[in-house]
Amino acid sequence: MSSVASKVAIIGSGISGTVCASILAKNGISVTIFESARGPGGRMSQRREIAEDGRELLFDHGAPCFSLNASNSEVQSLVYDWESRGLVAEWKEKFGSFDCGAKKFLKIEEKGVNKKYVGVPGMNSICRALCHEAGVESRFGLSIGRLEWLDDDDSWSLMGLDGQELGKFKGVVASDKNAFSSRFTNVTGRPPPIDLNMVSDVALKLKEIPVISCFALMLAFEQPLSSIPLKGFSFKNSEVLSWAYCDSSKPGRSTTSERWVLYSTAEYAERIIAQTGLQKPSTTVLTKVAEELFQEFQSTGLDISQPFFKKAHRWGSAFPASIITREEKCFWDGKKRLAICGDFCVSPNVEGAICSGIAAASKFTEMLSSW
Repeated sequence: MSSVASKVAIIGSGISGTVCASILAKNGISVTIFESARGPGGRMSQRREIAEDGRELLFDHGAPCFSLNASNSEVQSLVYDWESRGLVAEWKEKFGSFDCGAKKFLKIEEKGVNKKYVGVPGMNSICRALCHEAGVESRFGLSIGRLEWLDDDDSWSLMGLDGQELGKFKGVVASDKNAFSSRFTNVTGRPPPIDLNMVSDVALKLKEIPVISCFALMLAFEQPLSSIPLKGFSFKNSEVLSWAYCDSSKPGRSTTSERWVLYSTAEYAERIIAQTGLQKPSTTVLTKVAEELFQEFQSTGLDISQPFFKKAHRWGSAFPASIITREEKCFWDGKKRLAICGDFCVSPNVEGAICSGIAAASKFTEMLSSW
């Protein structure tokens, strides 16, 4: 094989992209992951903050955990392998829901009823480990600006946002929907790297995947919130909050403080974005959001003390509102060896993203004999 023949580029280092990379590498395909952020994880990234007193605080401010569908043996097998390697652990706590109108907990699940898993020591641990497996090269802080299909070479040419030539690849996996969506243009002022005219049969579906925005509020307390009997719960009858999770109760986390992550409703996030626009939110906006989300938390009637750390983060387009190819689990152009995968292909959660990454990898491994 030539140097290009065994190379695949993967755009995005979230769970779908890194799962795909790991499977391809195990099958002898050389993989390069390109990630615009400083580290891996996407929505499974972990946020590092420093409190005023110098304490380091870590938050899983995106995906808090994930569950397993017993019918998907491929995903189960992967997760059990990660568990044996110490990358994930079961989060054995009580979960439920809270009614803000009645001001009481309505439903409490006993420990272990619906198993929930978390990365250890952070949700990004899985992606970080997969990014550094044998056969996988990872390049962070590097945004793809353009992909060009070379008919004469039967390969893809990749260029960075700054025009830097990044090499030729036999195939491409796009696990970041911004690689083909108008959001890329909104942020950079340039057309997306992937020209959807090349994949016209699904171009309309891919072009504008509807997304749900959300704000996450990171809180750190000196003492445990003892009035809350659960470590994760949804909110009913709240126009502001949707979920709350006690991050520090997860296995492998520091317990020097009690840390919670609260998530806004989509309606609340839409209202704020309508007022401020899609550009990066200012410190003033995020401070206002943090206050409003925390006030709603306090209005539950639960005994919520003042946190020593409080900060909001906006997820502008991380959560897909619809699924584009549930049966196939990924989009595949066999002629140009282009796969598009992510939770937006299967289901809007970690399990869906894993499933889609597996499907994208299988498209390439099925072609190995012809390479």
